Amino acid sequence: MSEGFQFKQFYVRHDRCAMKVGTDGVLLGAWTPVPNHPSPFRVLDIGTGSGLIALMLAQRCPSARIDAIDIDVEAVAQAQENFRHSPWSDHLAAYHSCLQDWSISDHQSPITNPKTYSLIVSNPPYFRNSLKNPDKGREQARHTDSLSYEELIARSADLLATDGQLALILPAETEKEICQLAQAQSLALTRITRVFSKVSKPARRVLLCFAKLPTTSHQSPILEDSLVLEDDHGGRSDAYRLLAQDFYL
Repeated sequence: MSEGFQFKQFYVRHDRCAMKVGTDGVLLGAWTPVPNHPSPFRVLDIGTGSGLIALMLAQRCPSARIDAIDIDVEAVAQAQENFRHSPWSDHLAAYHSCLQDWSISDHQSPITNPKTYSLIVSNPPYFRNSLKNPDKGREQARHTDSLSYEELIARSADLLATDGQLALILPAETEKEICQLAQAQSLALTRITRVFSKVSKPARRVLLCFAKLPTTSHQSPILEDSLVLEDDHGGRSDAYRLLAQDFYL
């Protein structure tokens, strides 16, 4: 098994992580709408694993301060290693913490409004009511026992700045549930992309972006589209290549 994955501007080791570098992380890192801020802002990556998504966002937003958290101590150590060897080591930090216990006030930085995040991203655990994996680390990374969808949405809403955004990648069948949970936390859906492995198959993943809007604002129209990952020959589709062109070699 490969110990890592080479991208255009950084290398990700993942030999100590339960979940390896994969398509879901690349999709979220490349797709996530990023704040259009000229000044520094904060980002939180929940369940960072190897740190892939945090590194992709650091490449896209070099002025952002990115906090990455994970409940797997080995994954955190690996993310810290990957961050140190990246071009953005001064802007990235990985911490051993669950989202439920995470307190941004314990990790202050000289960035404006340090108590909230302009962007939160997560490729969260998604298996429920299914056979558990005997590998404890892989089980934590894949199952929602340690972080339910309800906790993920509610805690993210608490940590978001006004006008902040929450971006997620999840199984397609959870779309309705997640949107209902977000609405209950006053998070408005702003963008959705349904991901298909092939044209002939049902959607396998959904990319969702929610905004924390002021109560006096009007919701903008929802941007809705789809993405097919494979072409007729089993290679990356033109749309997928275009999305990830700044990262894949």
